[in-house]
Amino acid sequence: MTTLERCDSSHPKFIELVKQLDTFLSVKDGDQHEFYNQFNGIDAIPYVVVVFIENLPVACGAMKPYNDSKLEVKRMFTQPNHRGKGLGKTILNELTKWAKEMDYSKLILETGKHFDEAVGLYNNYGFRVIPNYGQYHGVSTSVCFEKAL
Repeated sequence: MTTLERCDSSHPKFIELVKQLDTFLSVKDGDQHEFYNQFNGIDAIPYVVVVFIENLPVACGAMKPYNDSKLEVKRMFTQPNHRGKGLGKTILNELTKWAKEMDYSKLILETGKHFDEAVGLYNNYGFRVIPNYGQYHGVSTSVCFEKAL
């Protein structure tokens, strides 16, 4: 059985999944990992979704306020043995629903251009590419997205 839990970044199962994500990213990002890692702290993320299959945490995603109208999607991760099952879309559905409940009008996010699966997920989910924002401005290996709610 698949279940979703809304929580915040202090949830122990979210912290466990983020450690797995950071290990994955340290390899995938290579020498750029330290640059990206500085923007991925989880000490104050108020909106987190954890996906459980048979009571085991297997995927997560989060969002935090960017400004009064936008939330930034952060820390999207699915364990490798659970990829290809639509869990990324499930997380985005729940995050979108939650953002609408709070009257936000847009979701934004950044991912690496070399993360083909993530780029595909965001394109298929209705995000559109936007100019790189904030700390990602001018970073050639990043691609930023936005979705109107």
